[in-house]
Amino acid sequence: MLAAAPEGHVLQQLNHFGELIDTDQLLQRIHADLHPGQLAFVADNQTQIIGISAGYGAGKTRALAAKAVTLAAANQGFIGCVMEPTGPLIRDIWQNDFEDFLEHYEIPYTFRASPLPEYMLHLPGGDTKILCRSFENWSRIIGLNLAWVLADEIDTVIPAIANKAFPKILGRLRSGNVRQFGAASTPEGFRWMWTTFGSEEAQTREDRKLIKMRSVDNPHLPPDFIERLEANYDPTLLKAYLDGEFVNLITGTVYDRFDRSKHVISKLPDTEREPLRVGVDFNVGNMSAVIGVKLNSTLFVIDEISGAHDTDSLAQQIKARYPDRRIYVYPDASGGNRSTNASQTDIQILESYGMANQSPRANPPVRDRVSAVQALLENGKGQVRLQISTSCKRMIECLELQCYTEKGDPDKDSGHDHMNDALGYLIWREFNPLHMGAGRSTGIRLY
Repeated sequence: MLAAAPEGHVLQQLNHFGELIDTDQLLQRIHADLHPGQLAFVADNQTQIIGISAGYGAGKTRALAAKAVTLAAANQGFIGCVMEPTGPLIRDIWQNDFEDFLEHYEIPYTFRASPLPEYMLHLPGGDTKILCRSFENWSRIIGLNLAWVLADEIDTVIPAIANKAFPKILGRLRSGNVRQFGAASTPEGFRWMWTTFGSEEAQTREDRKLIKMRSVDNPHLPPDFIERLEANYDPTLLKAYLDGEFVNLITGTVYDRFDRSKHVISKLPDTEREPLRVGVDFNVGNMSAVIGVKLNSTLFVIDEISGAHDTDSLAQQIKARYPDRRIYVYPDASGGNRSTNASQTDIQILESYGMANQSPRANPPVRDRVSAVQALLENGKGQVRLQISTSCKRMIECLELQCYTEKGDPDKDSGHDHMNDALGYLIWREFNPLHMGAGRSTGIRLY
């Protein structure tokens, strides 16, 4: 049939009702039924990474179904993939809604449930496969060449998993005519959606775009839907669950004394002759360092390093930036017991680069470390003794956004803990009254 089609002819194929499919007309029908927010997401075939941040009932699942068919039509004969947070959600949410969508628009397809669910759309340009996978088993797409991937409710995925999977998924977009990653989710605080689309750094990226959809944008909602939400949620939750806005949904921020107007400065004092004091948090594949200078009783944070692969890489970056400076490091004390190198501990690796280790024998209790940072942000006398350069964007972001969990512990799932921990190790060791005489006998023995 493809060979017989004259030039410029719209390719057609019989659907399961025995009627001809005109793909252009099909897409026109689909797009005409979308509200403006959905259409902005579905019709965009230029943005590499595109997202929807939506309130409840705003129509994000419908938008994903329309996007899947639109991308399949643009990549006929190539493979795409739709991902849900868990395997059961593929069946309970995606499969039901997507099959209703295909039936409504009379799109011919076959479905195979085993060994893993997948759809085959029978399109004029060739059968086009859509895989259905879960983030629980995201590694199963490794080795595949995909044209596009769509992720549903990605903010309910543990951020560490989403962050690890995301670059790997992008690396699979190797085939087809329109290669694109799309995500749709109701925002769950400052998690993956915010990091990828809403953060200050993300907003400078030209390869991505975020579309916000409010619940009220969907004309098909029951008349009392929004009224019921308003009666049962507080104003903060309504910003997320009605308007698709990024708000803090956890119990309070850890560093609630942090204030950009007080703590972020664009002009630093002259610190060229001062030794550097570097707080370090060890995490394989995500080393963090906060680089500061102590002047009198104030800590000036002048630089940061995040995402270093291992301790060697971190140390090399520090030395490359500051080759001639005296450097004191204040690492996670557990780095003396473990290693990213078979022959040396993490602390020994730092020392091998000429850095003087200042870590205690054991880390302080988390609450003490947090209290030490809070005291430097602003103490009971109203004194502000922590100043951060505007260039330290990740440090600023983490201080603003790390929250407490419902159990009362600082949240470690969002990824905002690493820089804060590095800062805390430095401040607790250097500014805690027990250590003001570091290097001199104090009569206090630390364990």
